[in-house]
Amino acid sequence: MSTVFVTGGAGFIGSALVRRLIATTSHEVVNLDKLTYAADLEAVASVATDPRYHFEQVDICDADALRAIFARYQPDGVIHLAAESHVDRSIDGPDAFIQTNVVGTYTLLAESLAYWRALSASRRDAFRFVHVSTDEVYGSLPETGLFTEHTAYDPRSPYAASKAASDHLASAWYHTYGFPVLTTNSSNNYGPFQFPEKLIPLVAQRALAGQSIPVYGTGANVRDWLYVDDHAEALATAFARGVPGRSYNVGAHSERKNIDVVRSICAILDELSPDASIGDRTSLITYVTDRPGHDQRYAIDASRIADELGWRASVDFESGLRRTLEWYLAHGDWLERIKARSYAGERLGLATVEAVK
Repeated sequence: MSTVFVTGGAGFIGSALVRRLIATTSHEVVNLDKLTYAADLEAVASVATDPRYHFEQVDICDADALRAIFARYQPDGVIHLAAESHVDRSIDGPDAFIQTNVVGTYTLLAESLAYWRALSASRRDAFRFVHVSTDEVYGSLPETGLFTEHTAYDPRSPYAASKAASDHLASAWYHTYGFPVLTTNSSNNYGPFQFPEKLIPLVAQRALAGQSIPVYGTGANVRDWLYVDDHAEALATAFARGVPGRSYNVGAHSERKNIDVVRSICAILDELSPDASIGDRTSLITYVTDRPGHDQRYAIDASRIADELGWRASVDFESGLRRTLEWYLAHGDWLERIKARSYAGERLGLATVEAVK
């Protein structure tokens, strides 16, 4: 048995990882989360009473608090997911992204390194720090080609730039200090408990309510979709078998145009939850001014993690999307609580340069 810190464990991907670690391993799991607007302890309620699960409300920018938690739990590794993650919010307010994603990652790395250095030789050898990142650090692809672990970084949004900076910090801690850190870069995630500012839950929420469904530009932007439980398995695999100093791209080879994703959501909801007052939900689609700096296409080459660590995605997009929408239909009360608490579906990412200064 070992003790694992999961930062951001009340977030969408982090909570899926926490649930997986409790269900499929013998690890003690310590969930470190600041509980910002997108965090949701309901997502870990199913494991909250397990004696191997612990929760600590902490800001990863708080070095003193981190130091105390390291001393208390004596972890054998860290899987770092705590981050601000929504591109549109980064356009409106980049400061929070720099603070959490860059300063927070630096602070966590610094405290982890100090803790690791004081361990016995055998525990230092076994320790792992998995830094969880995104394919958005690579920028935009043309119509062909894939992101590999050798693709040059070319971030186009404040969010992507903040994650690129954190990736470079993680790499520097390995090369400079010998700290056993490895990085994962995943494609777009979807699944249960995703905060409804992201495309799939936002479209589902608006389609169910009979509200207009905004699509940026022409909807031709392409994203590579990964079911969140597959991603959680990949992170657990990287923690167990990943090689320090390596990076691993995580994806499911599921490229789709945004407009095709939106149409699929409408078709599935028309089947599962028909509403005569709404009719064909594709009629709700409205094209709106594109997001500033909107990357055209993402696509992941996940062959390294498959070849070296034996991980492959198991959920295809069509079945994963249906499973996700069935979950949202069964948890309409959850969506309503999110709307009442912090987000009513309004458009973000419209700030002008002057407004951000």
